[in-house]
Amino acid sequence: MKRYFVTGIGTDVGKTVAAAILTEALQADYWKPVQAGGLDFTDTDTVMSLVSNSVSVFHPEAYRLKMAASPHRAAAAEGVEINMQGLQLPETNNNLIVEGAGGLMVPLNKRFLVLDMVQQLGLEVILVSRNYLGSINHTLLTAEVLRYRKIPVAGIIFNGEENNASEDFITKYTGLRRLPSIRQEADFCKETVAAYAEQFKPFL
Repeated sequence: MKRYFVTGIGTDVGKTVAAAILTEALQADYWKPVQAGGLDFTDTDTVMSLVSNSVSVFHPEAYRLKMAASPHRAAAAEGVEINMQGLQLPETNNNLIVEGAGGLMVPLNKRFLVLDMVQQLGLEVILVSRNYLGSINHTLLTAEVLRYRKIPVAGIIFNGEENNASEDFITKYTGLRRLPSIRQEADFCKETVAAYAEQFKPFL
């Protein structure tokens, strides 16, 4: 059984599309523990709309927060505190993809970060990076904190516009296993996700 935690080097780097591709490739279940903002059409809704197989189960979020902000702030706005004991993996005998919120150093409450949740859940990480000015720094910092916490990393996905120089430097410097890239697409639909899923299958 394969279980991965999908995290990114920041917000809006393509975690949800990557999670959809991985979910389709493994015909896995999907779980987003904390959704902050976007409750009209959540990340779970997005992944569900992009997956074609009939095996995947989409588990309800542990926390659904109205404010589009870091989880600790969104929770505080509703008088809620995210309880780490409430962040337990859903029961399933299937493969599982878990998608984080933002990057690893995003606070969940006054004491704990997304990083702590990853460690608590005990999953291998798949890291999503995106090419932009400063992304090398953000990617290396993320890889370093994972190494420091001794959290295993199954691989890195580069999403968006291609930058061979940056991507080669990052993979050589970190030693991370490179998974297939996800490139700019005019439209991400079920067919596009299914095509990418075929590319990913041999790597998972």
